[in-house]
Amino acid sequence: VASASSIAKSASTQLDILSGYILVFAVAFIVTVLMTPLVRKLAIANGIVDHPSEARKIHKMPIAYLGGVAVYLGIVAGIIFSYFGAEIPLLVQYHEIKPEHLIDGYAKPIVPLWIALGMTSIVLVGLLDDVTGIPPRVKLGGQLIAAAALALGNIGINVAAGILSPIGNLLNNQDLIYHIPLPGDIPGLGSSIELDLIYWSGTAIIAIFVLGACNASNFIDGLDGLLTGVTSIAMAGLLAIALTLAMLDDGVFDAPRIIFGLAVLGACLGFLPHNFNPASIFLGDTGSLLLGYCSAVMILSLGDTGKTWLVAAGLIIYAIPIIDTALAIIRRKLAGKKMSDPDADHLHHMLKRAFGVKGAVFTLYGIGLVFAIMGVMLSYFRGRLIYALALMMASYIGIYAIKVARQSQIHAAAADS
Repeated sequence: VASASSIAKSASTQLDILSGYILVFAVAFIVTVLMTPLVRKLAIANGIVDHPSEARKIHKMPIAYLGGVAVYLGIVAGIIFSYFGAEIPLLVQYHEIKPEHLIDGYAKPIVPLWIALGMTSIVLVGLLDDVTGIPPRVKLGGQLIAAAALALGNIGINVAAGILSPIGNLLNNQDLIYHIPLPGDIPGLGSSIELDLIYWSGTAIIAIFVLGACNASNFIDGLDGLLTGVTSIAMAGLLAIALTLAMLDDGVFDAPRIIFGLAVLGACLGFLPHNFNPASIFLGDTGSLLLGYCSAVMILSLGDTGKTWLVAAGLIIYAIPIIDTALAIIRRKLAGKKMSDPDADHLHHMLKRAFGVKGAVFTLYGIGLVFAIMGVMLSYFRGRLIYALALMMASYIGIYAIKVARQSQIHAAAADS
């Protein structure tokens, strides 16, 4: 258990580490600030706008889409800047890294290109949906391609290793690799097929995280500045854990994790002034899917060395989208609706009816901050009390939301009769 003095000392060390990478944040922030007005003009010129055609929408005038493109460009700019910084110490000052965590024994670790490939896949399907509209299965395909890119880059696979290692110990096969015999010697395959349970389980976990986070982020992107701000708060919490891991020299992914988190945070904060109420531009599906993907990458990366409790901490930090999605599933099942059917009973809709748009957004910012603090505390203490508090808070929000949603359905039914 960490003491107060050790926490204070580690915070000082974390700030020292952060200062070396801070220009990545600055580049992502500045590029997003500059690109957002240009992207907005492009969207308006081509009629890529959101018309207020539904009662659940809060804006009265058409608002430009494609904000996600500006966020994407900001993140990519931060990552590219870090690539140059790996060779030019004046740009990015890496923290002290053990020789065994360097690439090939000498090169500084960088954000894997597999992550950028996944981002690009997500942005392309989101952009297609914003511009022309595409079937859900096509969007699902783009998300699965992004998940496959992470699996090919071995990003998140070790989460499965942390979960399954006790089973491997019990079976006296820690690697959980099995060879399944084939009927004869088949050309190209040989006499057996190797089945790596950890790799394929890890691939499934990655797919669940990517699909879940992308769609959860899409669900809560319903009020001006909500998703951008909630993601910023969550990313700050995830960065706090990332800095702790870097201080402990946890593994080869320490520096890339910080760089990626700072790029995402910088892009979000650069976009937020344009997106906050009254918004001049929306993220669109491009941005909501992208921010969900980036959140999934950061959470999965916390388990890179098998520390699965840190993944749990990351999920607590990301609790608002998770809770809202779980409630949407329950609510629509009870109402006999499809998951793709929109409604006005998400957490932000209920809070908007009580407090207005800005009040609802700030309330969810506050709740998100509480969950972020809980998640960061869990990374220090690993205490059951934090799990219990997070569960109690999530349960209270869930029960209240279901109650309000049911009352809304009853009132709607009474009005129709």
